[in-house]
Amino acid sequence: MECNGKLIIFSAPSGSGKTTIVRQLLQIFPQFEFSISATSRAPRGQEQNGIDYFFLSQEEFREKVAADAFVEWEEVYNGTCYGTLKSEMQRIWQKGNVIIFDVDVMGGINLKRIFGENACSIFIMPPSIEELQKRLEGRATDSAETIAKRVAKADFEISKSSEFDHVVINDRLEDAVTEAREIITNFLA
Repeated sequence: MECNGKLIIFSAPSGSGKTTIVRQLLQIFPQFEFSISATSRAPRGQEQNGIDYFFLSQEEFREKVAADAFVEWEEVYNGTCYGTLKSEMQRIWQKGNVIIFDVDVMGGINLKRIFGENACSIFIMPPSIEELQKRLEGRATDSAETIAKRVAKADFEISKSSEFDHVVINDRLEDAVTEAREIITNFLA
């Protein structure tokens, strides 16, 4: 896929606070636009189709894979796929905006590999696995079994942090947002 602009990639283990950080950065940088990912999972909580994700059935997702509609996609959990639609990226670049991604760790690595110097990849590191588990439990959106799977996966994801351009530890949200803002400002300059 041809790159028509810049992109910022945020990845982290589930519960690290990356979505909260991305939402704050969207307020700071008006030229940023969130790339909405597609997923084959059902909506959680108040999530809405076309706002939080493009929610697709397993079959719809497979059809889009077969039609080469994704820049990258992955089966993140057994039976649950996530992907970046080419059409979504083109839509944002056509407006002259910078794409900001909030994607899983392997998706972030794949996007960086595809877009190289046009992309700035930032890994949001939790202060500890114990804190990560507390945050996931505090969300009250997942079963104990799902939380256990996410915590187990976090070890692997943290081992991939060196494949990102920058690592930001989210111990205090304000500090993590400030650090991410500085990284992005330097990248865009």
